[in-house]
Amino acid sequence: MVLFKRTKTVSDGDWDVKNLIAVRKPIIEPAPGCVPRAEEPLTAEEEQKYKEVLQHFQLPELQLPTTEKHATEARVLSMEEKAWLTRECMIRYLRASKWVVRDAINRITMSIGWRREFGISCFGEENGDSLLAATVSDENETGKEVVLGYDREARPILYLKPGRQNTKTSHRQVQHLVFMLERVIDMMPSGQHQLALLIDFSDHEDVPKVSGNSKTPPISVGKEVLHILQTHYPERLGKALLTNIPWLAWTFLKMIHPFIDPLTREKLVFDQPFVNFVPEEQLDKLYGGLLDFTYVHEQYWPSLLQRTRENRAHYMARFRELGGHIGLSEYALRAHGDKST
Repeated sequence: MVLFKRTKTVSDGDWDVKNLIAVRKPIIEPAPGCVPRAEEPLTAEEEQKYKEVLQHFQLPELQLPTTEKHATEARVLSMEEKAWLTRECMIRYLRASKWVVRDAINRITMSIGWRREFGISCFGEENGDSLLAATVSDENETGKEVVLGYDREARPILYLKPGRQNTKTSHRQVQHLVFMLERVIDMMPSGQHQLALLIDFSDHEDVPKVSGNSKTPPISVGKEVLHILQTHYPERLGKALLTNIPWLAWTFLKMIHPFIDPLTREKLVFDQPFVNFVPEEQLDKLYGGLLDFTYVHEQYWPSLLQRTRENRAHYMARFRELGGHIGLSEYALRAHGDKST
């Protein structure tokens, strides 16, 4: 069986210079006409299972672990954690657990412990997160991870560019990825709960070589990242577009293939034109789009932090306004105006 098949690489688009759109900061909304795909309504049985999960986490005396594994301490849910425990969040875990209620509860419990341990349980450092922008800022100085634009189903796009790697392999690289995943979630519009990944393995001559770094991470790091994505961000990935994959990266992909769950494999797209999935006006010109994007850390980074901080503040304000309880809809929490559902 062929696990991965290499095809042609994605080349520059056939664009006219005068039509290019100069961009140095994140794009704040999808292109006109790009809307999230409508969710299928739950069956009566699925709705009942959701209510069972909801009732478990609504227990006033409930205390949850402070680490992913081997927790010896526990505490009640904070307001920010209640805001994270939305209707859609619990349904994502139920789907990932094949609608087995106990498994979904256990997975959510483990994720809450992991989020506390990793330092991202408070909805941003302004609310008490210990994973700080300053901790990972150096990792992003070359623009190796960028939140930019939305695909045709209004998913915010996280660009991953291993060829712009500027640091040695370390746990901070994993922290950086998690930090950026949280920021791309901050950029989701109302009605959307998934993200898109655009992964380009191209070399970049303007990035200084650092001894001990590699655009293809060690298997151990790859497995840790996969564990985080599949365990603690279930049903978040809508599409992953990969291009310019060298033979070493293909080897890496084949090695980690057994650790990728079947649903995730179905979302991987190799070396297809990105304009099939992303409107031109939301796509970097390197991939056939119209965005003339140049990463300048001093411009992009503060803008991303400010915009996502504003979005989190809006989300939490809506959470309080709508009652501040577990099980509110993310769509309502992200909505603007008087929308309450």
